This record gives sequence, structure tokens and C-alpha cells, in this order.
Amino acid sequence: MPQHITDTTQLKCDKGASPTPLTVTSQSFMSIDGKLQATEEDKQPNVNIKPFGVCSVLRSSCTPSPVKWENTSDFEIEGKKELLDSSTCQCSVGGKISAVKSAQNFVEE
Repeated sequence: MPQHITDTTQLKCDKGASPTPLTVTSQSFMSIDGKLQATEEDKQPNVNIKPFGVCSVLRSSCTPSPVKWENTSDFEIEGKKELLDSSTCQCSVGGKISAVKSAQNFVEE
């Protein structure tokens, strides 16, 4: 069963060297266990998605360039689809961003 992503959930990029926490800024009232629920709008580089260390495509420091979250929930918060543990976001540099699986970060839909 899909689980929701919340603020501080660790994200990884398949071309990056290290995970980084997601920062939710797209909404400020829907939370789970005191953490804001993430939506498809939480994709701003260096705001919501921080660098993932060294990028294996560029062979230098990561500069996240997220395009659009895919595999989102059918449920919305203020017209923005909620993110799930199965959601992914393509980076225009070539990587794919996803949530690091960890039961403490997710709540079932």
C-alpha cells in the first residue's frame, strides 16, 4: 500500500552520491505526526531538494534540476497532488529522484 512522504523524508538520486532531506514548502496545514505532507510542488532546487553530493553524470557537484514528480497520489492538498513513497522526479541532468524507503518517514494512504 502506498505511503505518504512528509517533511525531512530522505531523498536519493540514482546519479548522486548521498541522500538529502526533502523540505516541504508547498503547503502549511496538512501534517502527519507533526510533519508537513509533501506535494508535487515540492520540487524547487536548493529549496525543497538540496544537492546530492557528487553527480555521476556531470562528474562534479550536484545541482538538482527537478522536472516533475510522477506516480503521485490521486488525492490533492489545495489542488496539488500528494507525494507517495513510489513517486519519482526526473532531473533534467539525467538522474531520477526518489524517496529512501524508511517506515518511520511514511504513513499509509
